[in-house]
Amino acid sequence: MAATPIKIQLKGGHVKPVWAGHPWIFPQGIERIEGSPGPGQDVVVFDAQGNALGRGFYSPNSAIAIRLYTRNAEEELSQELLEARFQAAERRRQSAGLNSTSQNLTGYRAIHSEGDFLPGLIVDRFGDVLVVQFGTKGMADRRELILDALEKVWAPRAILDRSNQKEADREGFQLQQGVVRGEVPAHLEAEENGLLLRLPIEGQKTGYYFDQRPLRQRIARLASGKSVLDAYSFVGAIGLQAKQAGAKDVLCVDSSAAALEAGKSLAQLNHLEVRFQKADAKEFLLSQSPTWDIVIADPPKLAPHRGAYKRAMSAFRRIAKGAVGSCAPGGVVVLSSCSAVIGIGDVERCLALGAGDAQRTITVFDRVFQGADHPVPPAFTEGLYLSTVNASVE
Repeated sequence: MAATPIKIQLKGGHVKPVWAGHPWIFPQGIERIEGSPGPGQDVVVFDAQGNALGRGFYSPNSAIAIRLYTRNAEEELSQELLEARFQAAERRRQSAGLNSTSQNLTGYRAIHSEGDFLPGLIVDRFGDVLVVQFGTKGMADRRELILDALEKVWAPRAILDRSNQKEADREGFQLQQGVVRGEVPAHLEAEENGLLLRLPIEGQKTGYYFDQRPLRQRIARLASGKSVLDAYSFVGAIGLQAKQAGAKDVLCVDSSAAALEAGKSLAQLNHLEVRFQKADAKEFLLSQSPTWDIVIADPPKLAPHRGAYKRAMSAFRRIAKGAVGSCAPGGVVVLSSCSAVIGIGDVERCLALGAGDAQRTITVFDRVFQGADHPVPPAFTEGLYLSTVNASVE
């Protein structure tokens, strides 16, 4: 029988967001702890009147003290609950049009942490291979339970663990990277909108950014006959889909030699003529003359926390200046932020300031967010982390 979870009471002024559905409890919101919970321990959260608000895992070394996984104080994270959550997540994606071979889509995010009511757990699906990331000790301590449930629901050929060393150190759990269940696959393979994916099993994060699928679809609709500069391209997924949609010239720029090599392999696999160049993307953008029809600037996370906001906004403005300045008159600039603290309004502000610095005029015509396989509870604004602005340039 599982140990009785420790009770934690919140301060009166910190209950409303949790009651509305926010899954995080911050240290400053805690009034009293009964006992001494350790990292990853199961706890039940109460309001000042003794009403149970939910149950979650304790992270004393994190800026987020508790992440709730259920609103039922009697419900523990059993294999049965995990299987039910996994099945519900799959139904959500199917209802959103994902996981449909008729739509040439066999790769997607299967479990998106708080978005699927399993904070601290990410699962990406590449056909019959699953890639997992544990982000909290609470989830990592239940690794075998989670792997058993994944096998029961999806019956994968293999499960790979690509958890992050920094998160493991902060949370205090042992990293177990590599194949943790099944046979070792030669590659991660999937299909997205007709683009065949074949990626190395060792790479950045889970290996592919499924969250930008909506943006790739938008760019594909605009790309026919156009020249496309894909800056911060990673493996070049945006540029490759642009070329597949009829772009006349595509250049992918990134600072990672490994990512570019993976991109070249994808171009060869899909019989697409795309150029790749290793360079600092920001400096490359600032060096370009205004000749490109479409310029995409999708930098890595510039503001991992609120304290980095000011510095990130300054860097983002410079990137925007380079991106706008690289566009030919009548062209399109695309600016993305994957930092939750830099929202859509911040992206538009940086784009406006960058355009002013480049002495160009822009008009926003489209705003894009993360795909349907990255769902967000309505009370959890931090979950909407990916914001993109598309604008015409004069």
